[in-house]
Amino acid sequence: MSSKKVVVIGGGTGLSVILNSLKESDVELTAVVTVSDDGGSSGIIRDYINVVPPGDIRNVMVALSTLPQDQLDLFQYRFKSQDDFFAGHALGNLIIAALSEMTNDMFESIQYLSKLMKIEGNVYPVSNSPLVLNAEFMDGEIERGESHIVTFDKQIKSVWVTDPNQEDEKPAAVNPVIKAIEEADMVILGPGSLFTSILPNVVISNVRLALEKTKAKVIYICNIMTQEGETECLTDYNHLEIINKHLKKRTVDTILVNNRQIPQKIVHQNSPKGYLKPVEHDEKSLIDNGIEVISADFLDIKNKNIYHDGKKVRQAILNLL
Repeated sequence: MSSKKVVVIGGGTGLSVILNSLKESDVELTAVVTVSDDGGSSGIIRDYINVVPPGDIRNVMVALSTLPQDQLDLFQYRFKSQDDFFAGHALGNLIIAALSEMTNDMFESIQYLSKLMKIEGNVYPVSNSPLVLNAEFMDGEIERGESHIVTFDKQIKSVWVTDPNQEDEKPAAVNPVIKAIEEADMVILGPGSLFTSILPNVVISNVRLALEKTKAKVIYICNIMTQEGETECLTDYNHLEIINKHLKKRTVDTILVNNRQIPQKIVHQNSPKGYLKPVEHDEKSLIDNGIEVISADFLDIKNKNIYHDGKKVRQAILNLL
């Protein structure tokens, strides 16, 4: 029997944790990665070379690579701050940028690098162009730029993406992304930043239509903690409601939520000012709206930081498959 096709959409470290565990399973994996990051090393490279920001793509490639760890450590190596010219840049970001410049095609350069890195599955940047994230806040104010948007102490109402190279046209995802979603057995959103890692992918018009058409089970892995500048005070149901609202119809029917209590000391260490808290579970609203809820201990605490336990999430996903 052929392997099940699983598409995981998002960005950030949470996505890499899930992919690293799923690659051990008998599934055909495709990671669809956001291209609207404009902060840190990715943002600097993006501004200088006008390429898709490489940071999230780099982390996903490492998560799915089968190369020896010492080679992956080299790819992930970040230059020290005193190295003025290379300060803060990860070597992998520079390699991805160089390949993109050589081929003049980010998508094809990632496919080439995937072969060199012996990737288990596919890594697809959602677009071949670097996109700009736009947000409207509840008070009607509009701001641009992912790293800029999260600095406002205001609730975000909605987000959308634009292509600075083609302002008059709506951004579109590359065809392999659409084909992967339409042919998938399961599509997973997250875990990751709701407004800056997940939504920038699904608000692209042909991605939204593909999610509407696919026969795949669409699930959302809810964040364990709220996020400053994005999801303070939002429940797990609020997260899902926002996703479905951006998709313009109820597309996500299943949610994975952590039910293990986080020690208060760890919560405080992750949010010393007390802004961030564990995402509140609103089971009644979820069930009343016909949402399938998979509630379990998905918590993993490493070096006092809060993550999803990749192995436990993998088992829940395989059970759903």
